[in-house]
Amino acid sequence: MFYYTYVLKSEVDGKLYTGWTNNLIDRVRKHKVGLVESTKNRKPLQLIYYEACLSKEKAILREKQLKTGFGRAYLNRRLK
Repeated sequence: MFYYTYVLKSEVDGKLYTGWTNNLIDRVRKHKVGLVESTKNRKPLQLIYYEACLSKEKAILREKQLKTGFGRAYLNRRLK
């Protein structure tokens, strides 16, 4: 089983949302239809990045890393 760390971009305010899940397709669908409290007012959302991890702990750690200043800089370099 894989766990995913993912990044969504709001088309409303251009801000990023970073999260983790064990079912990427279902989780992104829930974000897009407004079932996730933290992003329901920022729709529409676009999946712009994801990574697969072999454990839940590694996915959570990667999520935390991507939320730091270094992680944001990494994403900016990767997404250009």
